[in-house]
Amino acid sequence: MAHILIMPRQGNTVESCIIVDWKVKEGDEVTAETTVCEVETDKAAFEVPAGAAGVILKLLFNAGDDVPVLAPIAVIGEKGENWQIMLNSISPRARNFAQKEAVFTEMVPGTGPGGRIVERDVLAALENRPALTAAAKAAGAASIPNQGTGIGGRVTIEDLASGSAPISQPLFTGEGTVTETPIKGIRKIISDRMLKSLAETAQFTLNASASVSRLQDIRSKMNETNFLPDEVKTSKITVNDMILFAVSRILPRYLYMNTHKIDETTRTFEDIHLGMAVDTPRGLMVPVIRNANLLSLAQISSETKRLADSCKNGTAKPQDLSGSTFTISNLGNFGITSFTPVLNTPEVAILGVCTIEMKPVPSSCACRFEPFIGFSLTINHQVVDGAPAARFLKALCEAIAEIDLLLANSN
Repeated sequence: MAHILIMPRQGNTVESCIIVDWKVKEGDEVTAETTVCEVETDKAAFEVPAGAAGVILKLLFNAGDDVPVLAPIAVIGEKGENWQIMLNSISPRARNFAQKEAVFTEMVPGTGPGGRIVERDVLAALENRPALTAAAKAAGAASIPNQGTGIGGRVTIEDLASGSAPISQPLFTGEGTVTETPIKGIRKIISDRMLKSLAETAQFTLNASASVSRLQDIRSKMNETNFLPDEVKTSKITVNDMILFAVSRILPRYLYMNTHKIDETTRTFEDIHLGMAVDTPRGLMVPVIRNANLLSLAQISSETKRLADSCKNGTAKPQDLSGSTFTISNLGNFGITSFTPVLNTPEVAILGVCTIEMKPVPSSCACRFEPFIGFSLTINHQVVDGAPAARFLKALCEAIAEIDLLLANSN
């Protein structure tokens, strides 16, 4: 019997993978350990083994295709074996989704193996259809107008009954030369994740700043002395390393910030697993510094550089890119003074790090200027209120301003 090779799931939050390259072609003989293709997510690249010995009877997708996890991608079996019969029905996941959204699958073209209707086909049908009210969905009409008379253009049950709705006018598309680029691959995955984050959470951002006068002095002394172990001396301690360290020590006092929201449940973690946003040629990636609250400043610095390098050169493993409990995004090097970081769901908070600016500070003699670093803290207001978030941010700013005391009191 033919073996159906499916797209493996790499982590609970990964919904699809892109086939980068096929390592075999139809007719090739393979063993269970033979690498069939290389795939990638928005987080990492990995190889997919055949899983069974035999002949490649059919490759079901092309290189570059974005394939849902658990979808069939290849068929392996004996030469001449009839494999089509195994793939000719609508997938259960697509069928359930279509029933929930009142989509008539008879009108949906299938793009899966052998013309099979898969979940992305139902999603495509929904993109080309206006939103329906709950009553309109329950009515289950096959013919739906292009626009409804309900709130936000939703199609109501009255629209279905009348068969008429306002006709929308075409939008002005502009003049001159236009370049159209499909949003696909890693960019599409990132796009979908960001939109989902904003759509499903109540995001609220607070801004504050902290003096880094002591931090800069201590950092300079550390990098000029023998304080650092050999593996860190060559790359030096950065301001970002020290911020990560400070966050890892302050978060345990405010564990409501070190929390996931999953449906109607919150999960609060005692250990601090810091996600850090990394800009790579493939797009945004978020590797994780595990148990950061147990690491020294030098260890955090070393791990930060290891993870960032692995993301940029494409060697990061799936386990390096999942399981964060709190994320930090640093745009300070670009001169950004304030921004609104988007939550890395299901986390309930993300800290944006901004640039360093000179600000006046009153003193007994005269006004002096000191360097201040800006912070933008986005929270999920469904879980964390403004005042508790402000208390955490205030404590972090105080810890940054007095980083020498924080270092002295840490293990």
